[in-house]
Amino acid sequence: MIVKISFYGGFETVRRRRSVQTEMKVRESGLLQDEIRARIEVALYCSGKPLSVDELVKASGITSREKTIQVIKDLMNVINSQLKALEIAKLEDDTFVLQVKPNYLSIVRKFSHQPILSQASLKTLSYVAYEQPVTSTRLVRIRGSQVYSHLKELHSHGFVRHDTLGRLKVYKTTEKFMSYFGIPNIDLLKRNLIATGKG
Repeated sequence: MIVKISFYGGFETVRRRRSVQTEMKVRESGLLQDEIRARIEVALYCSGKPLSVDELVKASGITSREKTIQVIKDLMNVINSQLKALEIAKLEDDTFVLQVKPNYLSIVRKFSHQPILSQASLKTLSYVAYEQPVTSTRLVRIRGSQVYSHLKELHSHGFVRHDTLGRLKVYKTTEKFMSYFGIPNIDLLKRNLIATGKG
């Protein structure tokens, strides 16, 4: 009797699992290509940061990673060719971000009324990014004593971290900093900062 109950209990579990899988396939097949594309587009627009393929699979409403990647590629072709100022970029860590094209960043800075960071903190962040690892002593020498409030603001947003070396704090940027600003690697950022300084 126990074996019988166990057998039928197992059979019922398998039957329910197959039923759920079938229901998911039916639901996915009912999603039009345009609907899947729209969901991915909304996710990229609202996130404000790069998204991984896994995150976009969840947003798409389907479970197929391959189909999601294909839809992303199709969406990139449409947006990058038809929109003048916006683009979907694939970063080196295989994440995707909807962003303003570099040629139009000056307009963003002009009309963005509520920047996440103050101009002073943003300038301190650029020094940390360029000179990292950099000590708090050197930052004070470059930016003045107000740098401590900048570092506190940057730390609260998760853009910098520090290690303790004796009595000194040594600052570096974080993965969140890279992700938020869409920076593929630090070397490229440093080259851009040098070019900006020369300009």
